[in-house]
This record gives sequence, structure tokens and C-alpha cells, in this order.
Amino acid sequence: MLQLSDIRIRDPFVVPVEEERAYYLYGTTDAAVWQGEAVGFDAYRSTDLMSWEGSIPVFRPPEGFWATQNYWAPEVHRYRGRYYLFGSFKAPDARRGTQILVADGPRGPYLPLTERPVTPDDWECLDGTLHVEEDGEPWIVFCHEWKQVTDGEMCAMPLTPDLRAPAGEPVVLFRASEAPWVVPVNDEGGYVTDGPYLHRAANGELLMLWASFSGARRYSEGLARSESGSVTGPWRHDPEPLFADDGGHGMLFCAFDGRLVMPLHQPNRSPAERARFLDVREEDGRLQVQ
Repeated sequence: MLQLSDIRIRDPFVVPVEEERAYYLYGTTDAAVWQGEAVGFDAYRSTDLMSWEGSIPVFRPPEGFWATQNYWAPEVHRYRGRYYLFGSFKAPDARRGTQILVADGPRGPYLPLTERPVTPDDWECLDGTLHVEEDGEPWIVFCHEWKQVTDGEMCAMPLTPDLRAPAGEPVVLFRASEAPWVVPVNDEGGYVTDGPYLHRAANGELLMLWASFSGARRYSEGLARSESGSVTGPWRHDPEPLFADDGGHGMLFCAFDGRLVMPLHQPNRSPAERARFLDVREEDGRLQVQ
């Protein structure tokens, strides 16, 4: 069995599986995270969030798969009885995009739902997440990468009910520089949007966790709020980041003991990144790291 300190991982995403009373941890697990040929996505399984079984190879690219590098930020969502993995992929001759994979169980194997990413082919996109509106309509929320647009955009796009195709055009929800806590990642004025995750608070408010850089260019986790309660916003940013200690790309899950937990990776530098689990208190739509 492994401890979290043994597992090199970025962008950690935890799925509690009630039938097993177990948690599955997914994330960016390739050693060649930035350059070189990608291997796939691995997962880890635990019953106590401390000791982990793994690694479990949940995705390996099938013959002819278009992407060969930068397999990043897998998220797994249970939707209509199946498990859907939203992952970022890239090839030297193709732009980065979010592609959706599917499996019958949390261990996979996950297979491509379609041949190509669901995000626009001519955009550099990453970190897609699934959000289902209260009327049941599925949306993908994703980042239009700062390396293409300079001021990174947070976007949303409706999907068909089977998640196979867009059901409308992308909508820009906000740009990174609109958040008062965000600073440029470089001297040229590039502003980063990373890792959206949507959470419906107990008071009905729709919240979005997302990551960028604050202060002395330290990776940080921020929070935005939809003033309409819908994914299309408008979105209002909390003035200070939720977590600003060189960690981010977080999400939220409810542990079996009722705790609200935020996994993120910390530090942000490779190869030192590890998953860290933070208890979070939610009160009247406000989140506070314990």
C-alpha cells in the first residue's frame, strides 16, 4: 500500500464509490508530464484516504489514438449510470483539447466516446469538467488556454445528452485578469485559467473552484460565484484566493464520514508535486479551509 507522499500526481480528482465504500484518486500521473511520449492515466484506490492501492492503469491509448503527449487532468464523473473521464490531450500536429472517455466502472478501462475532442479544434483547450444544470442539461466547462489568447478564458459549452457532441457554441464566462487576486504568470502579461470545478452549495449557490497565480506568482486556488445560479453566470470573484500556498487545481468531494474535502496538488513544481487533502467548511455559500 502507498501513502499520498509516495504518489507523484498533479490535478488530483477523487471519486467516492458508495457501492465499494472506497475512493478512487485520478490525476496527471505520467512521468513525462511536460515533454515526451505520453503513457496514459493511472488511478489509486483507498478505503480511508490514507493508504492507497495502485497504480491501476485506467486508460492506455488504443491503436491509432490521435494524441501522443500531455495527457493531463483526468476527471471522472458518474453520469446516467456510467463513468465518464474528461481528459486533456495533445499531439505535435494538433491543438490541445478535452476528450471524453467512458467506462462501466471506476477502474476502467476507459475508451474514447468519440474520435476527437469535444472542444473546438482550432482552440488550445484544457481542463474540461462536467457540469449538469438543475434542469438536467449537461455542459462542459473548460479553459481556453492563455498561451493562445494571453488572458486565459473560462468557457462553457452545452453538450448533447449523450455527451458526444456540442449542443451549442462556447460561451466565455470570464477572463483570468477579472479576478482581483490574479497576477500575470510572466513579464509579458499572460494570465492563466486552470482547473475549473463546479459545486452546488447547500444554500443553492453555484460556486466554481479554479486555479491561477497570485502574489509572487504562486499557484493558487480561487473561488467564483454565479449570480444567476446557472453556469452562464455572470460570475463574481471572491477578492482573495481560497488557498495561496503554491498549490491548486482543486475539486471538492464529500467523504463517507460527511466531511467536505478539497484535494489539490502542492507544490506546483515538478517532480515534487503531491496530492494534499484539505478539510473545508461550508457555511451559507462560503468556503473556509480548515
